[in-house]
Amino acid sequence: MISVSTPLGNISNIGYNNMSVMGEPSVAAWAAQRIGNNISLVDRVPADVLHLVHHYWYQFPPMNSLWDGILGFVMGLLSVVSILGNGMVIYIFSSTKALRTPSNFLVLNLALSDFLMMSTNAVPMVINCYYETWVLGPTFCELYAMTASLYGFVSIWSMTFIAMDRYNVIVHGLSAKPLTKRGVLVRILLTWVIAACWSSAPMFGWNKYILEGNMTACGTDYFTTTWLNRSYIMVYSGIAYFTPLNIIIYSYWFIVQAVAAHEKSMREQAKKMNVTSLRSSDAAQKSTEFKLAKVALMTTALWFFAWTPYLVTNYVGIFEAARISPLSSIWCSLFAKTSAVYNPIVYGISHPKYRQALQRKFPALVCAEKPEGDSTSQTSVATNVNVAEEPAA
Repeated sequence: MISVSTPLGNISNIGYNNMSVMGEPSVAAWAAQRIGNNISLVDRVPADVLHLVHHYWYQFPPMNSLWDGILGFVMGLLSVVSILGNGMVIYIFSSTKALRTPSNFLVLNLALSDFLMMSTNAVPMVINCYYETWVLGPTFCELYAMTASLYGFVSIWSMTFIAMDRYNVIVHGLSAKPLTKRGVLVRILLTWVIAACWSSAPMFGWNKYILEGNMTACGTDYFTTTWLNRSYIMVYSGIAYFTPLNIIIYSYWFIVQAVAAHEKSMREQAKKMNVTSLRSSDAAQKSTEFKLAKVALMTTALWFFAWTPYLVTNYVGIFEAARISPLSSIWCSLFAKTSAVYNPIVYGISHPKYRQALQRKFPALVCAEKPEGDSTSQTSVATNVNVAEEPAA
């Protein structure tokens, strides 16, 4: 048993038998990694940021340096892919006149928020992983956590508005009120304002931003169990997780139903006319129902998988449901940021007109077959759900 002296008093519950594989190296690995008299994960933290370390973390020994290297490498790799991918989406959507539609403003806003998230969060974490602790000062720690929360909120609600727009166009069809440029700009502005309010709340006393995991990143305080602290995480998760998730599931559920009903009516009409299909390119194209079902599954599942581990970590912490190791904490935080990597693939590269523009501007980057014409665009698919195709002459 080891007794550790902290600013909050002595902690004597560190024992070798508490060390596990995830987050806490073996006794031999820990002993090999010690520098001087380091016996706690917090020993390397500079004095000016010690007030941002929750006393919970004092019970853990220093992490194996290999973990810091792996985390820094993964974060650096993700940042390169995200910044290049989202930067490409921003450039092509903003420079191609045919793509500057109200609906695509939402895709552009999503790419912008993801681009900014990795631009502001990746380099600081890589630097801190190199030094194996937070070295950028207390103010930057709070700004780091605030920007991550800000851009994550904007990304989530951009995806939600995209799902709502697709629901409006495909389910309601010709009777739907089209999304206007003014309407989409109001949605985008509202998203940024609300995100700024929520992300700045911890800096004014409702919860707070502190160091987490291996002391190389900052996030919300999910260890202080006062109801004021708990209420922020519970309300924030309701607005930034459960509400968007339910809207996305609701939207894509009815999109799939609408497409399935359309496909069924098309097959019945073709049977009455004694023809194989009313589609002239049925053999060359996949079913619209199958395409939309895959998109619905992919967008919802990827969003859910990216953010759920971090949400679970927060709830486990505020309700003291289980023991959280430094490594599991930091990996959940990093995993949530992976949504900034695959979003441009799901919402940008899967867009037919985007692929056409990408092929014109950067032909070397196009690996797939030459994209088809505008007939496969989202608007045409939405129209076909409600207007039966004319039979071939």
